[in-house]
Amino acid sequence: MSEEEKIVYESPDGGETIYARPFGTTARVLVSMSPKAWERVNEKEQTDLWRDIREHAKSNPSLQKAIDRVIIIYKLSKDHGQTST
Repeated sequence: MSEEEKIVYESPDGGETIYARPFGTTARVLVSMSPKAWERVNEKEQTDLWRDIREHAKSNPSLQKAIDRVIIIYKLSKDHGQTST
């Protein structure tokens, strides 16, 4: 097998996420992710989304009103034991 045909598999997080790349290159392709790794990605995406929503709400009164309503519903449902803690 030539050097160009060799594939390097690497994981930056102890096996939770696995990438493959041709030997001698830096471009890599995602091969697999564990459920735990997917959960981390989804949590980050949700965090980024809510940060963007809050930022846009500063200049969008309708969006701010919607956020305010979500907060009220959350607090009311939490007070009545309808959310998990």
